[in-house]
Amino acid sequence: MSQKPWPRGGTLAQLACAVEEAIEEIVLQNKERARKMSSPGIDGDPKPPCLPRNGLVKLPGQPNGLGAASITKGTPAAKNRPCQPPPPPTLPPPSLATPLSRVALAGGPCPPASGPVSGPVPGPPVERPPLATDEKILNGLFWYFSACEKCILAQVCKAWRRVLYQPKFWAGLTPVLHAKELYNVLPGGEKEFVNLQGFAARGFEGFCLVGVSDLDICEFIDNYALSKKGVKAMSLKRSTITDAGLEVMLEQMQGVVRLELSGCNDFTEAGLWSSLSARITSLSVSDCINVADDAIAAISQLLPNLAELSLQAYHVTDTALAYFTARQGHSTHTLRLLSCWEITNHGVVNVVHSLPNLTSLSLSGCSKVTDDGVELVAENLRKLRSLDLSWCPRITDMALEYVACDLHRLEELVLDRCVRITDTGLSYLSTMSSLRSLYLRWCCQVPPWPRGSGTKESGAGLRVEAPLSHEEFATLVSSRLPAPDHHRAIGPRAAARAGGVGADQLPWSHTRALQVLLAAPAALPRH
Repeated sequence: MSQKPWPRGGTLAQLACAVEEAIEEIVLQNKERARKMSSPGIDGDPKPPCLPRNGLVKLPGQPNGLGAASITKGTPAAKNRPCQPPPPPTLPPPSLATPLSRVALAGGPCPPASGPVSGPVPGPPVERPPLATDEKILNGLFWYFSACEKCILAQVCKAWRRVLYQPKFWAGLTPVLHAKELYNVLPGGEKEFVNLQGFAARGFEGFCLVGVSDLDICEFIDNYALSKKGVKAMSLKRSTITDAGLEVMLEQMQGVVRLELSGCNDFTEAGLWSSLSARITSLSVSDCINVADDAIAAISQLLPNLAELSLQAYHVTDTALAYFTARQGHSTHTLRLLSCWEITNHGVVNVVHSLPNLTSLSLSGCSKVTDDGVELVAENLRKLRSLDLSWCPRITDMALEYVACDLHRLEELVLDRCVRITDTGLSYLSTMSSLRSLYLRWCCQVPPWPRGSGTKESGAGLRVEAPLSHEEFATLVSSRLPAPDHHRAIGPRAAARAGGVGADQLPWSHTRALQVLLAAPAALPRH
């Protein structure tokens, strides 16, 4: 049986064809084996081998032309008794009830069948489920399909749905429900809330509701069996939820620890004061016009266990960033300030003193932050592993020198749309042995990277696929500098810290690999 490729990620039709071909080949092989065993004299042998019967042994013809001879040990009447072939063995009809391995189902070689069965015919085989509904096979098969394909396969039959509705196949996925999908229109024109038992069976721990109102959220809580304790994350986008609806949702859904509010313009800062609970550890508020400094005060006072905060608010000022308490200074490790246009270097001062344990910081779109603000970050937040300075037009090469000198644990640096960054700033980064990812998309003063040295062009920039050694990266950056000014390449601050040591003795001693990513615009991290 020839080995056939297993249809990974294929459609339902491809799966059905593969199973049907495997079954047909197995049936044909069983029929051919039965035919050969029932007619043993077909394959070139004119007579079957003679077996002793009543003491008579039939000898083959002699080459001397005397014909066949027989040796008898019984009566003379048995001398010329012809040699009869044995009766054909009785075989059970080919059946697919016998369980097959996954290799055989995929078209691989089948195990050899046993020899002829002598004695009485065995009883009927034990009833087993067909291959297409064998749960053991389906549990291994359905891992090869995407989430969308699993939704289609779950509509084939009840057996497939029963297997696919196990929570292990849906772990890490968040269903997105639009307001118009929450109701079914009855023949009389009335609306009925949809049945959410299928979601409960799959054990979803998070939901994203789009365009919902207070009434829709109340209906969701009443109709979803796991809403009280089982839902851990809730996301409301472009919804008309008010202060009352937000308060009811967080009061009824006691299991929610991650909350996202995006494009919700009907709730106010008073709603945050009345609804936020201390159990929330992750909060994201973006594009909500009523969020300002007082909202940050509510967050800082009511969420002592906050570990991650993502904020996109156009009216938040430097004063709000001073509201964080000492307890949040120990618990908060991720802060994203996205397009907070009013935040300046004074706000950065409040951040670095209130939240000294940050490991991830984003100042993307904070257009008033300058090199001095980056210097404050580099000197006070030494635990940073990820720093996002994208869309900060006032950032220059000097900021990259501060980063290279102080942030020795930094693994990811995003500099997208920093229009003042040049090759000189990149030369400072070449001293960072821990850096793994560097984003330089739409940096107009950074020319295209040369071909070779493990680089590959893609979209808006280049992507280094093979990691470059520290010496290779330094050589690549140095070759692009307009003038070989070593002290300018290192920077006055680094030279002062080195005690006046020349640049040729400083930066090129590390050997750890450095991988630089200048990905296409599609790979831009989602905020």
